[in-house]
Amino acid sequence: MPESKYIYYDFTLSLCPECLRRIEAKIVFEDDKVYMLKRCPEHGRQRVLIATDVEYYKNIRNYNKASEYPRRFNTKVHYGCPYDCGLCTDHEQHSCLTLIEITDRCNLSCPTCYAASSPTHGRHRTLEEVERMLDIIVANEGEPDVVQISGGEPTIHPQFFDILDLAKARPIRHLMLNTNGIRIAKDFSFAERLATYAPDFEIYLQFDSFKASALECLRGKDLLESRKKALEHLNRLNLATTLVVTLQKGLNDDEIGEIIEFALQQRCVRGVTFQPTQVAGRLDHFDPATDRLTLTEVRSAILEQTDIFESNDLIPVPCNPDALAMGYALKLDGKVQPLTRFIDPDMLLNNSRNTIVYEQDERLHGHVMKIFSTANSVEALEGEFNDLLCCLPSVQAPGLGYENLFRIIIMNFIDAYDFDVRSIKKSCVHIVHKDGRIIPFETMNLFYREPHQEAYLQQLQLNNQ
Repeated sequence: MPESKYIYYDFTLSLCPECLRRIEAKIVFEDDKVYMLKRCPEHGRQRVLIATDVEYYKNIRNYNKASEYPRRFNTKVHYGCPYDCGLCTDHEQHSCLTLIEITDRCNLSCPTCYAASSPTHGRHRTLEEVERMLDIIVANEGEPDVVQISGGEPTIHPQFFDILDLAKARPIRHLMLNTNGIRIAKDFSFAERLATYAPDFEIYLQFDSFKASALECLRGKDLLESRKKALEHLNRLNLATTLVVTLQKGLNDDEIGEIIEFALQQRCVRGVTFQPTQVAGRLDHFDPATDRLTLTEVRSAILEQTDIFESNDLIPVPCNPDALAMGYALKLDGKVQPLTRFIDPDMLLNNSRNTIVYEQDERLHGHVMKIFSTANSVEALEGEFNDLLCCLPSVQAPGLGYENLFRIIIMNFIDAYDFDVRSIKKSCVHIVHKDGRIIPFETMNLFYREPHQEAYLQQLQLNNQ
């Protein structure tokens, strides 16, 4: 009998990247890679690379923890995922991180922008609108894990600090500012005022490349000196910062290790988040057939381009293991010690909080601090941590805190090419829509942004009745 050239592994529902119709898809292994095979009645067969590491892809299922639901859902299921976002009652994960876009405007017009922002696009949200958005998040989450103030470029909003005050007045565990850093670089007094919102406040700073050519392709101009100036100000204040790297294959993926090494030298930087470009929004000079990066390609590049992390240091994030991977390390006395390999997977899978904000989970944080604390003798920890302690370096760490932790996050925002309904149902990064619905980041960019997108969604909904 003839044999297939691939190994059939699984089945899911996906989308046609041409018409966004929901279609069936097979997951197969071929030549040590993972592909999605699907067929649209109108646009034919499609073969999409979704992972370059079969063993890692298979291991994802071992990190799939029990769902954590929001306190309430906001929409009913009528057409089926992904056409009912809001969060619908069929969604399987609460909002680990919720974005509020306080403005459509930006002081840049980046060639790669999922929101198509610019100095003339859209408008600023009113304080009343922002307050309503915040209240919707709190009603859904009780004590939201992470709320990210975003845009456009949020720092150009004329009532920016009033908005931060509104957010800090609510029971939000961790507040983030998503920014290109231009205003922080130009105005140290602005950065000083930002620092007054600490603790539990963090800067989510664009930092894509050291190369002018890559920055011009991604951002429209060479912003390296502006980024470095922003970091100079943030370092002076030791204001917690995450560097956020938008990645494109052949453009800046060769700089992953260099960026990590640079980040480790910055006093204020608590980690780096790598985001392969999502095929959505404004995408000048981007070919989905050649420029897309998978999560596993980014993970392999981290392992190849640095000597800090090993394979068991970069693991799936249990709240959405298909789309998120993480690694943690300890920064102490100029040295870096990976931590993730020493944590029992059950601690993550049975954890009461999501692992994106691992440093705020008292139980898990206490576990790591206990391992490294010199106040605990090996005898006192015998049976619980003795096996771990024998593998770890001896450190003097009486007061470990957030600034000693360094995290790597790979955040793969699924698009119509690699769309997998199983992962979308577990999506934990959400946006508050202007009408009050809470929508997964991925489907927001595919369906819910511009009027023409929403009109097309309505047609898809009718087709699925």
